[in-house]
Amino acid sequence: MVYKFTILSDEADDFMRIIKIDAEATFFDLHEAILDSVGYTKDQVTSFFLCSDGWEREQEITLMEMETDPEYDNLVMDSTVLEDYLTDEKQKLQYVFDGMFDRAFFIELSEIITGKHLDKAVCTVKQGEPPVQIMQGDDAPVAGGMMLDESFYGDDGFDPDELDEEGFGDLSFDNTSYNDDNY
Repeated sequence: MVYKFTILSDEADDFMRIIKIDAEATFFDLHEAILDSVGYTKDQVTSFFLCSDGWEREQEITLMEMETDPEYDNLVMDSTVLEDYLTDEKQKLQYVFDGMFDRAFFIELSEIITGKHLDKAVCTVKQGEPPVQIMQGDDAPVAGGMMLDESFYGDDGFDPDELDEEGFGDLSFDNTSYNDDNY
């Protein structure tokens, strides 16, 4: 059997890759095919997530052994076969390629081709440019996709002299309304 995966990015609208790979290949083989198709380096820690129909992450498949607790079901890419976990067309995955900022490709098993086999994965469609592999400096997003820069707090001119010794600034309180007996 051959699996045909469609790979998209929420960061690059015109980006798409289609990869065909044998169903008996491992997630590591798919990982390598994805990196080769986008030209990323192979020195980053990555993970696959099996997802629900609504893209909620469920089971993680890691690049290397991460958990030592025997009660935890730890799946590792090089020993996890695709067909053991992917059985239905339209099944969804995420491939996290930038763990620091939780950036991922969205992958759908778009077709299962029976009666055929592939010796190695092949990228059949290469459309658009992928997002940068690792974001750095001012390009880096924070939670919720917001960008942090000098105007994040609404003041471009931060002056450290405005802070008191403890770093809180000039805080003036009206102590007349506070009474320990009331609390």
